[in-house]
Amino acid sequence: MKKILSAALVTLLLVAATPSKTQAQCDTIASVCAKHIISTFISDGQQYRALLLNPDETAEFKTTFFGETVYRLAACSGLTDGNLIFNIYDQERNLLFSNKDFKNAPYWDFKVKSTVDVTIEAKLNPVNGGSGCAVLLIGFKESKK
Repeated sequence: MKKILSAALVTLLLVAATPSKTQAQCDTIASVCAKHIISTFISDGQQYRALLLNPDETAEFKTTFFGETVYRLAACSGLTDGNLIFNIYDQERNLLFSNKDFKNAPYWDFKVKSTVDVTIEAKLNPVNGGSGCAVLLIGFKESKK
């Protein structure tokens, strides 16, 4: 009976430790990604995160971009750039941007003419394989009036 309780306790501890390890991995990746939100941009204050277990999975994030605002979207997975492919779609699923067309650039600056609700999809680069935490950060430039 003692061995069963001991095995159950070890299993419980392993399950309890896994989220904190994943959380720590995502925190590290968010720190790496934050270097792309330079001082001319103001963070929107959020870290969009998802755990992708293989290159076939897609994370989906929804946000609103406001008209006449310059945005920087930074996307990271892992400790080096180019591991995450992201696509930005409008409400009708029209592709507005894909970093895949730009060698998986880890960040991109853009300006929208009018306010638009968007869906950002992120996938691991299939060349690199593996799994990882996908982190998206969004910054914007203060409008000059």
